[in-house]
Amino acid sequence: MPTASTPCSPLPNQPTRRSFLRLAGLAATLPVLSEGHLAWASMRESGIAPALDPTKAVMINANENPLGPCAAAIAAINRSAHFGGRYDPNGDYEEMFTVFPKVLDVPKNYVKVYAGSSDPLQFAVLAYTSKDKPYVTADPSYEAGMVAAKSGGAAVIKVPLTPTHAHDVKAMVAASPNAGLLYICNPNNPTGTLTPKADILWALQNKPKGSILLIDEAYIHFAGVPDSLDLVRAHQDVIVLRTFSKVYGMAGIRCGAAIGRPDLLARLDAYGQNPLPITGLTAAVASLKDTELVPTRRKIVADTRNDTFAWLKEKGYKFIPSVSNCFMIDTDKPGKQVIAAMAAKNVFIGRTWPIWPNSVRITVGTPAEMAAFKTAFAEVMSA
Repeated sequence: MPTASTPCSPLPNQPTRRSFLRLAGLAATLPVLSEGHLAWASMRESGIAPALDPTKAVMINANENPLGPCAAAIAAINRSAHFGGRYDPNGDYEEMFTVFPKVLDVPKNYVKVYAGSSDPLQFAVLAYTSKDKPYVTADPSYEAGMVAAKSGGAAVIKVPLTPTHAHDVKAMVAASPNAGLLYICNPNNPTGTLTPKADILWALQNKPKGSILLIDEAYIHFAGVPDSLDLVRAHQDVIVLRTFSKVYGMAGIRCGAAIGRPDLLARLDAYGQNPLPITGLTAAVASLKDTELVPTRRKIVADTRNDTFAWLKEKGYKFIPSVSNCFMIDTDKPGKQVIAAMAAKNVFIGRTWPIWPNSVRITVGTPAEMAAFKTAFAEVMSA
């Protein structure tokens, strides 16, 4: 029993009240953006009214997983919902920090769990960049880190992808001798392409002193390739992001993590950490225990993706081959026009990036959704 001289310890890897309040005023003024925010913002900018009933529209615009949570996760959510009036009545945090680090094969104190990976992405950018320490990213790549860097007063340096659509790590390292953080999304969003592990190692060995690599592995499960957690186990200057929003189908339930050395993760604490919903915790644990979930879903997505690629090739459409659940297609005309025309047919596709205004990102949906996409896309492109 704790006494006055032995205060209660925070839950594993949870911030203390003092660390939570530190810089809380700054964090509260900055937007934490997710893929969902960016997808809907793109629709609004294009004058498209969002479809509120996903059962009547083809929603392949936000890299969501239409399969949703696995059966075990749904059962866990149903059980935990009855205890939703309390913060953690069943010790879900304790179980998470028993199961998750074991799956990742890292020590418990190398993992911090958040409501998705958007929070730790922003917090890492704010912690390691400043007006004197730029943020370096590929172009095109996921935009949330750029928004966070600009909000914190840091310069954003965008480096075009290589001809094979990998991160140009040598150009990224050379972009600034004072870079605070180099962001590597692998597989990349929006292209779904991989950066070779050898390139990531080169970046780690040659990066500016005092900087870190932030390796976003939101889509790594779809690729079936070695991840970067070995660099964490080797205590390198890397933070790896993981999320349950993609292969695990929990985008709307929220659970994710930052994985790295405790001293690197400690700098994120200054920006706060809200408690996770117990539904997200229990669903994540149940998903991790389902050992067939990742390989099964990887095959489902790959089969649907490859079928779509075969159709695109047959019709002569240009696209970038992907190993993820999204890909870029060259529309050969302003992409925003195609997005609007597809929306008029109740098929909602992704967005464009400034560097490639004539290309649009497509999320891999169900076979039925991709069949609807093929029909609508052929009609739009021939109009």
